[in-house]
Amino acid sequence: MRTELTELGLEVQNLNKVYKGYDKSEPVVALKNLSLQVKKGAFFGLLGPNGAGKSTLINILAGLVIKTSGKVKIRNIDQDINVREFKRSIGVVPQETNFDPFLTPYESLDIQAGLYGVKKSERNINQLLKRLGLEGKSNAYMRSLSGGMRRRLLIGKALVHAPEVVILDEPTAGVDIELREMLWDYMKDLNANGTTIILTTHYLEEAQALCEKIAILNKGELIACNDTSDLLARVNLKVINIKYSNLNLKKINLPDKASIKEHKNQKLSISYDRNEIKTDQLLDCLRSQGIIMMDLSTEEADLADVFRLLTKNN
Repeated sequence: MRTELTELGLEVQNLNKVYKGYDKSEPVVALKNLSLQVKKGAFFGLLGPNGAGKSTLINILAGLVIKTSGKVKIRNIDQDINVREFKRSIGVVPQETNFDPFLTPYESLDIQAGLYGVKKSERNINQLLKRLGLEGKSNAYMRSLSGGMRRRLLIGKALVHAPEVVILDEPTAGVDIELREMLWDYMKDLNANGTTIILTTHYLEEAQALCEKIAILNKGELIACNDTSDLLARVNLKVINIKYSNLNLKKINLPDKASIKEHKNQKLSISYDRNEIKTDQLLDCLRSQGIIMMDLSTEEADLADVFRLLTKNN
């Protein structure tokens, strides 16, 4: 049984990142006074549209980008003071695959472990390759591995030094179902044993199913950070599904607290804040624009609806 979470796994305090402009262009503010607290052993979601600042934050945590100001700590280990210990405490699974084609998976993990100062006697490389389904390819050259196998090896490189915090940056983008299921089973096992997992993903159903708490960034700022269940409840969203008969439907104008998603076969899903908009008001708005409704149903919102509404109105 997991113990109650009290200690912080990751703490970000007033983090700022400003990229200087070139040729007299204005500086770009990628992160603005960002503060986050992730409890030790949490499965935490980090969401946001493209350009929200997620990649900048991850690259700062990984030591690839120098922050403009602010503090970052893992279990009270300061990134600026205890540099080596901080790096050993974090593992990042990046989006891009980049390997030396002349190394084998075993050699790649062995070198990675050495870079983190893991003693030879403490390197469980064969065990890790087996857990990732790569034991049959441990001595194959990298160039012979499939895309899915390379993705598995990326996970291995992030875990070979047994970090306390693991960051997954879009880990299932473009991967098959088998790899996705393997990854989540492995991450759930790690998390159950106390590893802090931070996930960024565009598959919002994954975040909703896996993450206990979710932060949403937009334009470099934190716009929401709640338990997943509270986030869904807090926004007071409702969804109405409509089937219409108009063959050539023009752009639909909605009230500010509503967003729309178009489906095939002349169907729409409209999410709206039920504290701000009444269902009858929304239907009257659609009728006034000439929409002929053949069928409709309502449902509670999911995380994708919450995400669309929050980022639209920020």
